[in-house]
Amino acid sequence: MSVTVRVPAKVNVQLAVGAARPDGYHDLANVFLAVGLFDEVTVTPADGLRVTCEGPDAWEVPLDRTNLAARAALTLAERRGVEPAVHIHIAKDIPVAGGMAGGSADGAAALVACDALWGTAASRAELLEICAELGSDVPFALVGGAALGVGRGERLTALEVGGTFHWVFAMAGRGLSTPAVFREFDRLAQGREIPEPVASAELVEALAKGDAEALAGAVSNDLQPAALSLFPELADTLDAGRAAGALTALVSGSGPTTAFLVRDAESAVAVADALRGSGTCRTVRVATAPAPGATVV
Repeated sequence: MSVTVRVPAKVNVQLAVGAARPDGYHDLANVFLAVGLFDEVTVTPADGLRVTCEGPDAWEVPLDRTNLAARAALTLAERRGVEPAVHIHIAKDIPVAGGMAGGSADGAAALVACDALWGTAASRAELLEICAELGSDVPFALVGGAALGVGRGERLTALEVGGTFHWVFAMAGRGLSTPAVFREFDRLAQGREIPEPVASAELVEALAKGDAEALAGAVSNDLQPAALSLFPELADTLDAGRAAGALTALVSGSGPTTAFLVRDAESAVAVADALRGSGTCRTVRVATAPAPGATVV
């Protein structure tokens, strides 16, 4: 017997970052939107815990117990007194180290899959609690749709989405470390007052109305200057997408994937083709949002 769970990528349509806290984390107002790029995680009984991975850039995915999917299995097993004897296979389609929470998605998917495989019948609240232990982006991968995350981003409030949004994503030729981007944010912020992060009312309203043009005018990412400081070439990708007709362009989360909101499916094809021909990125993907969270298939 095996269980497979499908789990989405995310784009941050708003990422407001507060000053560094004493514990090293930052308070966030993080508006997540799940997009239709998916990983599939399959768990099968085995002699011991083992992780395998296939798909684009699978070689970059750790296969030891630092992998969030492995950590999810170990955490649930310890809580429920179960032997974590399971083979976790990750079929990747979410960019690796791209700011789209692929590793976090795999953690949420493995948790849901192991819960189903072992019959541990964890409540939604317990699953979300374990997700929050695993990482700031993991709870959202479980719930999908759209949500405001506060604290480290792990405390979620669901948001209404009134329509379908069309996105184009450009993957860079190398990754960016999230901790390195936050360190650069702190360096760039030295000597200035950082306001408390709050969600944009205009952005939340644009999501609820399904209004792409209003959403384009409200998106923001406080980590973008830090990502561009560490990876200046991303500015060329952003410019290429804007020139091709994207309503807006931004770095996704901590990067280096760049995200382009467009009017409709036809515009998505045109912007994607222009980006592919621009020489500023490695690969390009088209997706719609919102997408459901971790789901057994």
